[in-house]
Amino acid sequence: MAEIAFIDGPRGDRLAYAYTGGDGPCVVFLSGYRSDMEGTKAVHLEAWAEARGRAFLRLDYAGHGQSGGIFELGCIGDWAADAEAVIRHVCTGPVVLVGSSMGGWIASILARRLKSVAGFVGIAAAPDFTEDGFWASFSYEQRRQVMEDGQVLLPSAYEDPYVVTRKLIEDGRRNLVLRASLRMNWPVRLLQGTEDEAVTRATALTLLDHIEGPDVSLTLVKGADHRFSTPDCLALVEKAIIEVGG
Repeated sequence: MAEIAFIDGPRGDRLAYAYTGGDGPCVVFLSGYRSDMEGTKAVHLEAWAEARGRAFLRLDYAGHGQSGGIFELGCIGDWAADAEAVIRHVCTGPVVLVGSSMGGWIASILARRLKSVAGFVGIAAAPDFTEDGFWASFSYEQRRQVMEDGQVLLPSAYEDPYVVTRKLIEDGRRNLVLRASLRMNWPVRLLQGTEDEAVTRATALTLLDHIEGPDVSLTLVKGADHRFSTPDCLALVEKAIIEVGG
């Protein structure tokens, strides 16, 4: 595994990343909400890229994993800025953006900011989830709590309950990507499990419909869940990266 390094992020937090040098467009893995760069997909893809001699970058947003900062103080715009800072610090050429869950939203934001994108892979991509997921599902009382008290506590299927803040909701609204077309002039592969309990097929189809580009496809994998980390699913991610980035 690549050695962990750090840079100072745009808000002063130490941001952790691991970079493996190699050929071709650098594959950049962007993890999900409350996930980190030590997850199954990130570590697997690093080893896969190294075996192929491909450049690879994984990173932790502030408040995640080995980076500094407090998770509850962060938001989509902050985490996109963190990822952008690390990418600009490490990568000198084209990149392939691989976004898992929230990372797919981050990648969609970065696709508008980075000058040299070679390809885009979305794995159970969850753009706009703070508005279309959290806010849309909140009860009247939960909406009141988050707007008046500043936060609301939500249960999690994977770990302890977590806090959703007013800052996260309001910043999410400033960073929505599914309210207008997303122009992507590079190959795009979207991967979605039919048994995903966190991101619906409707979200995947909406993202597909909003992306404007010459080579965009969505693959639905029957039985796959949100983790998308079985050997067969990981093989599909590898295939998608090859298709979009050589």
